[in-house]
Amino acid sequence: MKWTVLPAAQFAAHADAWRILNRDTLGSPLLEPEFVRPLLEQFCEGRERLVIGTDGASVKAMGFLVPRGRGVWEAFQPSQAPIGLWLHRPGLPLGELLAGLTRQLPGAALMVGLTQRDPQLEPRPADSATLRTVDYIRTAHVTIQGSFDDYWNARGKNLRSNLKKQRARLAKEDVVTRMQIDRLPEQMAAAVADYGRLESAGWKAQLGTAIHPDNAQGRFYTAMLAGFARRGAAAVYRYWFDEQLVAMDLCIEGGGALIVLKTTYDESVPASLSPTLLMREECCQRLFAQAQHARLEFYGKVMDWHTRWTDEIRTMYHVNHYRWPVLQQLHASVNDRTALLGRLRAAVAPSTAPAPVPAALPVRQETPSTE
Repeated sequence: MKWTVLPAAQFAAHADAWRILNRDTLGSPLLEPEFVRPLLEQFCEGRERLVIGTDGASVKAMGFLVPRGRGVWEAFQPSQAPIGLWLHRPGLPLGELLAGLTRQLPGAALMVGLTQRDPQLEPRPADSATLRTVDYIRTAHVTIQGSFDDYWNARGKNLRSNLKKQRARLAKEDVVTRMQIDRLPEQMAAAVADYGRLESAGWKAQLGTAIHPDNAQGRFYTAMLAGFARRGAAAVYRYWFDEQLVAMDLCIEGGGALIVLKTTYDESVPASLSPTLLMREECCQRLFAQAQHARLEFYGKVMDWHTRWTDEIRTMYHVNHYRWPVLQQLHASVNDRTALLGRLRAAVAPSTAPAPVPAALPVRQETPSTE
């Protein structure tokens, strides 16, 4: 296996090979060039590398890595990407692939970390002397199979009753609800602008993480959604109370799934109403009626509302590969000792003091959800 290491900025020249490899392996829309290219354009800092593993003329693996300290390389993982930017052909042991890559990376690499792997798309590899997997987050999806009535009747009584009461209240107040779905490329810029206005009026604006058409997030989502829309694979859901926009989903389609990338709502709506859940109910009715997708994917850390919507939950994971077994032992020892110190400090600290967060070295154990 030969590995070629290139600046990530050269991705365009290898986008076709990436598309073919994704088609032949994970088949995820989150790894299509239409998703990856704007991600690189908006969030690369210049140190990121595209690695390509070939056997003769055949491309066996591709991924994006960035150096994270002396001897450590990690997958390039902006928070806008729900899964890691790495592909390899099935049947090739991941440990052997990463062992070869580690030896050929510049700067005497000691460790390579692949972040946010999805067991829905590929089996979780077994630990070995030089490879260890680490739990990331639990995430949820809804299988679209059978009738909506059967799915809905299997949900909790509280959820069904609550939304029924909300609809009755809205009808009593003569509020008309409607769901709008935009799919055309020329609609995506306005959709992202509307999403940004909703999000900027809420708590994310205080943290400085809200989407705006002129910031990197806004440019990414506009370009990415337009790219998918040109393939007929973008869907922006808007939900209205009369003429008031109260909730939005930004979604892409592919690989048998409708993937919800971002969700926001109007926080001025009374707390007794749940516009996002009302929108989600109508969305699910539509998905079950059309039967065009096998599942609805949320790709975010499981929240309480997810568990009311589905019991289909899986654990995503990270992969750490070490050049020598002793490095894995040392890493495990450091993490165990750090966690122990954290528990001891928490035990003796005043009850009002926050418990320290254990260090996760050198690969982060969790990154922010995209929702």
